[in-house]
Amino acid sequence: MPQPDVPTLPILTLRLIGWKMRFRIRILLTAGGRRIGAGKARLLVAPTDLRAIDPFMASEILQGRFPLAGRLMECEGLSPFSLEPPSRAFAERLHSFSWLRHLRAEKNPATRAHARRLTDSWIGLSGKRRGIAWEADVLSQRLIAWLSHSPVLLQDCDAGFYRRFVKSLMQQIAYARLLAAAQPEGLTRLKLTIALAMASIAVTTPKRLIRRAADRLDEELTRQMLPDGGHISRNPQVVLDLLFDLLPLRQTYINLGQTLPVRLIPTIDRMFPALRFFRHGDGSPALFNGASAILANDLMALLRYDESGGQPFKALPYSGYQRLEAQDSVLLIDTGAPPSGFASLGAHAGALSFEFSSGRHRLVINAGAPRFADERFRQMARATAAHSTLIIADRSSNRLSSSPRLGPIVIDGVKTVEVNRAMAEDGSDHLTARHDGYLAPFGLLHERDLRLNAAGTKLVGCDRLLGADRKLMAGAPPDGSLIRFHIHPSVRLVQQDDHSILLQANGSLTWLFSVPTGFPAIAEDVFFAGLSGMERAQQIEVPVLAAETWWFFSRL
Repeated sequence: MPQPDVPTLPILTLRLIGWKMRFRIRILLTAGGRRIGAGKARLLVAPTDLRAIDPFMASEILQGRFPLAGRLMECEGLSPFSLEPPSRAFAERLHSFSWLRHLRAEKNPATRAHARRLTDSWIGLSGKRRGIAWEADVLSQRLIAWLSHSPVLLQDCDAGFYRRFVKSLMQQIAYARLLAAAQPEGLTRLKLTIALAMASIAVTTPKRLIRRAADRLDEELTRQMLPDGGHISRNPQVVLDLLFDLLPLRQTYINLGQTLPVRLIPTIDRMFPALRFFRHGDGSPALFNGASAILANDLMALLRYDESGGQPFKALPYSGYQRLEAQDSVLLIDTGAPPSGFASLGAHAGALSFEFSSGRHRLVINAGAPRFADERFRQMARATAAHSTLIIADRSSNRLSSSPRLGPIVIDGVKTVEVNRAMAEDGSDHLTARHDGYLAPFGLLHERDLRLNAAGTKLVGCDRLLGADRKLMAGAPPDGSLIRFHIHPSVRLVQQDDHSILLQANGSLTWLFSVPTGFPAIAEDVFFAGLSGMERAQQIEVPVLAAETWWFFSRL
């Protein structure tokens, strides 16, 4: 299997996971795990997994077929861990053991025995602490999965399997502690910290280590969770993913009578309003900064625990987003600069992009991030061209690093986004924002005006190109400048005339897009964030012919 993608770590981190770190790991894990107490460790509790169960997945796994990450692997009686995975994404999901939850749908001794055989084969084949199975993201998911679904594995098991399971679990916990200390700031470190906090109370652990795990979780929550409930990555889906782990962690602390990390409950309380902020009328979250499609069952399973209530906020100022809402129309706008450093590894160049929905129909979207595609498509999805905003000379508003050591972090581009919002006399919600992502290469600022009327039936927009003096640019815009409106795959586009296009949503809703002084055209598109993989879609392209372009969405 391929080795971990260590070039994305800084030089200092590479040294930390070099020979000195490997030597420490060998010391910790020698003598059959005795140094880390594997012989005395006991599982105390199984945290609840809130994610939805799929009985079809359970049936497939029991028949030796693994449908993961958009691929299917037929095992034909062999261990899946002994076979070449069809893709990297498949391997990550296989070794994460997140699929264990589906086996809860079949509550019988045969299912539990099958789960033990699969786990035993992993222990025997993947214990050398290298490859995808031991990368930080995969390791953190596997720790939580093993802890949460230990009843499936351990009920009716023999003493030999119990010892092997606990020994492997303790080895993984020890390795996770070392990886967490070496990780740069970012989501991976937070996930490892959550997994270690969960392990500290789910497995017999000295009180000082329980307290240390709680303190480190507090530190990471303080560093990475913003005051408005968002994450420093600015990815809305991260909020959802973290809640799936933080809610069971909170309940496990409470059930065991353990002292909770100080920041845990306040952070969760802020995250639910942030999650609701990004929801469209159909209940699905917006596709900004690495977010992809999610299963409706997963989201609903999580929202049952939302006690915050009330209407969504109008803005998440720390995360850099605005929400305009009138009647059943929702407009979500990216008004933030990208995060810095390693937190920007998944950041998209979508400054001033927006998503627009009417009732239960999503109309204008961003292309989103692919769920299962390879790295090439992930980087394509990060480009400005994959977002519903203006692009100058076919150049993204952010520039990414090409350094193999740093990885594709944002190193230049948008630094400042200015936002002004007001309610007009006619009751319409009016937002003006501008960003400086094109100031260095072209000497231009992009300014976008958006106005949603009180009835939610008309959206008026204007995109402007300004000079550094904030006056309309003189002369013609650079060649290749476009305003793109990515359209949801469920919406049908019909060219009405040279200046207007009809948007028909499932035959029950029609909107008219028009550009009085421009020439909108229908073009082919790719929807990266499809549930089953990338999908064909359409987009509206408006060539930028002047410093100011007005456009309108009107409900018919």
